[in-house]
Amino acid sequence: MQKLSILIVDDERSQRELLSDFLRSEGHTVTEAENGEKAVKTVLAGQFDLILLDYKMPGMNGLEVLKEVKRINPEIDVVIITAYGTVETAVEALKAGAIDYITKPIVELDELVILVNRIAERRQLIQENKLLKEDLNKRGVTADKIIYKNRQMAELINLAGRVAASKASILIQGESGTGKELLARLIHQLSPRSNKSIVVVNCGALHENLLESELFGHEKGAFTGASSRRIGRFEEADGGTLFLDEIGELSPTIQVKLLRFLQEREFQRLGSNVNLQVDVRIISATNKDLEVQVKEGSFREDLFYRLKVVTMVLPPLRERKEDLSLLIDHFIDKFAAENGKNIKGLSAEARDVLLKYDYPGNVRELVNIMERAVVIARDQYITTDDLPFKSVIATDESEKKGPGILRESVDELEKKLIIEAMEKTQDNQTKAAESLGISERMLRYKLKKYGLKG
Repeated sequence: MQKLSILIVDDERSQRELLSDFLRSEGHTVTEAENGEKAVKTVLAGQFDLILLDYKMPGMNGLEVLKEVKRINPEIDVVIITAYGTVETAVEALKAGAIDYITKPIVELDELVILVNRIAERRQLIQENKLLKEDLNKRGVTADKIIYKNRQMAELINLAGRVAASKASILIQGESGTGKELLARLIHQLSPRSNKSIVVVNCGALHENLLESELFGHEKGAFTGASSRRIGRFEEADGGTLFLDEIGELSPTIQVKLLRFLQEREFQRLGSNVNLQVDVRIISATNKDLEVQVKEGSFREDLFYRLKVVTMVLPPLRERKEDLSLLIDHFIDKFAAENGKNIKGLSAEARDVLLKYDYPGNVRELVNIMERAVVIARDQYITTDDLPFKSVIATDESEKKGPGILRESVDELEKKLIIEAMEKTQDNQTKAAESLGISERMLRYKLKKYGLKG
């Protein structure tokens, strides 16, 4: 656990000494101040990670000290110490930038340990991710790969940085459109393999025979139409990373061959009995529950455990709503620049609608919505007229229509996205389904549901 530099500010000497002695015994560096004025001077003269700040003191009170500390250095974490029952005080302090509060007298020191340790973990995570971003910038990795405020995403990016240097196989799980390939590319770019290629194979896009040849290559005459030797993706990825998307779609035959490679680090081209060896790191991804597939017998248990030495689970966009505004603004800037449009932002109503929508298609759906909005916007600000749905918020009119209004809005959006995907791919169902992040079977069902021609 990271040890912190802590300033304790309290006009009660006994309380200061109790906290100081205890926190020093926990390995932290502790400084004391008996009033607000001295606390501000101490902050100006020193460097601190955390301040335990009594609210009620003669002279400057805790809220005044908090505001001054945040003005001096907004990265210092402040915990307000307040009398029991004064909830209003705590709320006011949190609004002013305090990270948490604790009630006095502080007699339950275990509670204090938990609080300080949580802050230490958070600070360590922030520092590691800051160094990670600096490393990414040096490597020329673009910012849109790592836009987040969400804690779960921060921990995931941090884990990516820690496992990147290893040779361990990684399994990335998450719904369609959450960015599994982006995370795989990030891991590759952070790894010692970054000077070699990351080769991407969609295991659900090819028939079994074609996929086997795609992965392992084939010799001339290996099958009808094999007029020459072909190098497979394993050989192409030698020295780099092989990203196997939709890993749950592998046939039993290819599962056996992949397992052999993971165990022996060798394989054979189709039509050959010569063993080939390559240095490849495997990252796989799925939106399916592989554990269920293992229990059903459609996915090998031994392969499952070989693939998931490290498991990373990407949260759906609806569970990281604090990232929405950052992503929305980023995509507005990105698509405005790409299309030569002077878009300054969103109307308040449009932003409200976007923030309240659940995004069943996740980040991929948000990208689609924002690109479309930027392209068709008439003015400098995107309005609800530029969005593919009018509103997902119940207005007086929608409330009269009953609880089905949200479902209707979602259906309307879904239908429009499907129409656009089919138009872009010239009615190619395979490509349209891939762009929407759904299976072809699901796309055919949706086409029938909405009365659309496939």
